[in-house]
Amino acid sequence: MTDRPRFRSTRAPDGPTVGFEDALLAGLAPDGGLYVPTHVPPIAPGWRSAADLAAAAEAVLAPFLPAGEERAWLDDVRAALDFPVPLRRLDDGVWLLELFHGPTRAFKDVAARTLGRWWARALARDRRRALVLVATSGDTGGAVAAGMAGIQGLEVVVLFPRSGVSPVQRAQLTLRRPGVHAWAVDGTFDDCQRLVKAAFRDPLLRDLPLASANSINLGRWLPQAAFHVWGLAQVAQAGLDPAGAVVVVPSGNLGDLTAGLLAAQAGAAPQRLVAAHNANAYLVERLAGTRAPFDFPATVATLSNAMDVGAPSNYERLHRMWGDRTPVPLVAERVDDDATLARIATTWHEHRVLVCPHTAVGLEAAARDRRDRGGSVHVVLATAHPAKFPEVLARAVPGAAARDPLLEAALAGPAEESLLAADAAELRAALRALARGDDPNRS
Repeated sequence: MTDRPRFRSTRAPDGPTVGFEDALLAGLAPDGGLYVPTHVPPIAPGWRSAADLAAAAEAVLAPFLPAGEERAWLDDVRAALDFPVPLRRLDDGVWLLELFHGPTRAFKDVAARTLGRWWARALARDRRRALVLVATSGDTGGAVAAGMAGIQGLEVVVLFPRSGVSPVQRAQLTLRRPGVHAWAVDGTFDDCQRLVKAAFRDPLLRDLPLASANSINLGRWLPQAAFHVWGLAQVAQAGLDPAGAVVVVPSGNLGDLTAGLLAAQAGAAPQRLVAAHNANAYLVERLAGTRAPFDFPATVATLSNAMDVGAPSNYERLHRMWGDRTPVPLVAERVDDDATLARIATTWHEHRVLVCPHTAVGLEAAARDRRDRGGSVHVVLATAHPAKFPEVLARAVPGAAARDPLLEAALAGPAEESLLAADAAELRAALRALARGDDPNRS
């Protein structure tokens, strides 16, 4: 077997390494960097014949897991990935990989449910506890809250932009759950992300068992490689060469995109990856050479709000692992709100399929990429259920509503949230209060 990778900080390419479990529990490296593997092992040779998402996950993830314990950790993956992820053909050239059939109806369920089970295993070993911080632009927080509520040893704090999520997303974030606290930040997602990173660096919080559930944590990042593998496996099982496929990734914080690059380096490689962005398009400008590394712009509010990320954390992984030499060609497209609405309408009128605004950004990027670069088939990652965005659907396709009973139940459920200024000192005080056992949630 290939030597098992260890993990080191993006900010210390020659620095010390840690094992999988230590990196998982730490979240960020001590220097504030993100953990990346020392090398990327090859994927299992039979990945094209994977029977489901869990089998695809096993093919790509097994070499990263603790030696001698792979089966137990992979059993956690299979228990987490108990929902279908079908590949839906829109036409001969464009297919949708529907990643929204999990319990919160967003692709984040794949990694959040996996991470929750992995954390439960790691914490139970030494009867440890963790105070989990997660910043969300919409879907991550709901998936983490649902996937980690009630796990012994875990307390979860979700930071979300007070005015930056849809009503359905807010209902999912603030639904009352055991061990989960929803804090509405008076600012943007970038403010939420900045606060989380500042908490990990805060010397006055070092005695708290802080952990991260954003894709800065490799336990959230790595599992996303599984659906890239599963999508290409389904292309192969449909009789096409996956090496000729183009995978289109609606992109915000770049965790999903960098996971696709990792899968490609491991051996599940499409012809190219397309990063589909809304107005928050740092990577578009970076690839065009008009922005320098880490010269991030301010966040812009859009209809595809879960991608409203001006300073994507996972760019640090992309830059450290590959720089400008990615394992497959990487291109990026910027799609504005008008084009997003038009693509939702076109998809409905031509295919009788409703899509969320993020998926619409991907579909529009796919249409442009097919026109400009070709490709045998474009696989667009469908990231969220359209019923999460009724206001956007109503603007694009009046009268064509999407419904989902789980989302309707969240809207009707009991909600709790707290308001937090975008200030590190205020977050510190709130975390201190939570650690003392004070309940900061107030309706």
